[in-house]
Amino acid sequence: MTEHYYTGQPRAEHDLREITAILRGKRFVFTTDAGVFSKGRIDPGTRLLAETMEIHPGDTVLDMGCGYGPLGAVAGGLAGEGRVLMVDVNQRAVELARRNLRQNGVTNARVLAGDGFAAVEERDFDVILMNPPIRAGKAVVYALIGEARDHLKEGGRLYVVVQTKQGAKSMMREIENQFGNAEDVEREGGYRVILARRA
Repeated sequence: MTEHYYTGQPRAEHDLREITAILRGKRFVFTTDAGVFSKGRIDPGTRLLAETMEIHPGDTVLDMGCGYGPLGAVAGGLAGEGRVLMVDVNQRAVELARRNLRQNGVTNARVLAGDGFAAVEERDFDVILMNPPIRAGKAVVYALIGEARDHLKEGGRLYVVVQTKQGAKSMMREIENQFGNAEDVEREGGYRVILARRA
């Protein structure tokens, strides 16, 4: 049976490595490992979302499915005096994200292990970021979209990045259905960033 990056406890043999990335004009160094999403590089969808997302100083941000932490690390810098909560079901990714926050000097973010929103008590986020696990199936991903709406404050923003060929149009329709609005804010390299606001 294939092991996915959204497995809670990956069994893949460790293969620690460091990758470097320039995101929002700043240099980051991330430690990655086998058994986590896109271990060899920042994947194009994550990079596009990192460059597109609008985060204001003081914002409270949730990075749902944080992996080893690139979006959360960038969000931490943009939020300034705000705070970032990062969540992933993959325990190995959670440990790496904590390590990557430390090594990149991000002090206003914390990482929790949890399956979706189960570990998230706050319901007043300004921004939720998602590069959803499309291979987990539409039912899983669409449920995450609905829960995201319930965890945003009024006027809060949801950013979702999705590969065009992996159902971007149906994702846009579902987000619009659940939020009452959806906007295609960026397209590049076969990916789209969709923005929705809680009315």
